[in-house]
Amino acid sequence: MGRFLARRALQGLAVVLGVVTVVFLLRYVTPGSPVDFIAPLDASQATRRRIAENLGLNRPLYVQYVDYVADLMTGDMGYSYRSRTPVRPRVFAKVPATLELALAATFVAVVLSIPLGVVSATHRHGPADYGATLFSLVGISTPNFWLGVMLVIVFAVQFNVFPTSTRPVGLLDALGNLVVIAGPEQGFAAPLNVSGFLADLRSWLAYITLPAITLGTYFTALITRLTRSGMLDELGQGYVRAARAKGLPETLVRYRHALRNTLIPVITVVGLQLGTLVGGAVITEAVFDWPGLGTLVIDAIGNRDWPLIQGCLVVIGFGFVVVNIVVDALYATLNPQVMD
Repeated sequence: MGRFLARRALQGLAVVLGVVTVVFLLRYVTPGSPVDFIAPLDASQATRRRIAENLGLNRPLYVQYVDYVADLMTGDMGYSYRSRTPVRPRVFAKVPATLELALAATFVAVVLSIPLGVVSATHRHGPADYGATLFSLVGISTPNFWLGVMLVIVFAVQFNVFPTSTRPVGLLDALGNLVVIAGPEQGFAAPLNVSGFLADLRSWLAYITLPAITLGTYFTALITRLTRSGMLDELGQGYVRAARAKGLPETLVRYRHALRNTLIPVITVVGLQLGTLVGGAVITEAVFDWPGLGTLVIDAIGNRDWPLIQGCLVVIGFGFVVVNIVVDALYATLNPQVMD
């Protein structure tokens, strides 16, 4: 297992370096110079040259690339062109919100898709199967941005059931009510704020419900079809027929044996899609004004704030690689043959 993970880690580092390289080169293949967005409209050529010199844009491209990679290795993502503040704190401050949304969308997808896939496979060519198949086709075909807008119009504007503006409290803030404050003088005197936790949790759930459904709909449809296909394959295997011949209950055969083997590829796809959801949350965050990396990178693109854009994309790419390595480790645990 150690050698397998080491190999995957080295491959992941190569992917991260590729992501960093592509992100760095985006600045130079995109029309317009950062100086044009920083300098005043009536700035002289001398002023523009000084700005380019201060930003290091007048140096050779390979020198800028080496310096950029070296700074990233020390955790330095540079300074925002607009605010002149460090990029790293701003980027990492948005990571929890994006992870909350991606994990919530994954939870919605897994909770809905696996039962739908099992029911569809065990009632093949029945109304349940046709209904699950129709849901999958609609879910895969529906654009996230359109679905998000429709959910806002129906549930926020028409019925005023869910809020859609920037959430006032995050999940970590809600969990902070359950942390006992301890000190050398008061010991464990601070009580748990259970009422505050429940209030913050209700608020967080109200704000994240529509974005999670929007982001997780495509994922739900995909996992439903994958679970249905896997269950149909497993139910036709010889070990299932042998288990039925031994008189095992049908529920045990379906969920203890067939579903367990079906979940191995499902877990892989769930992990891979989790990384995709982190990057794909950009449009959903923009629709719901969710305070995550997506909203930050869109604002940065509008301002041509390249250090901020690069910081967001590097963090998203790195997170995708880490998720893939974790999924590989989990998959190797479930199926050791993949390490051969």
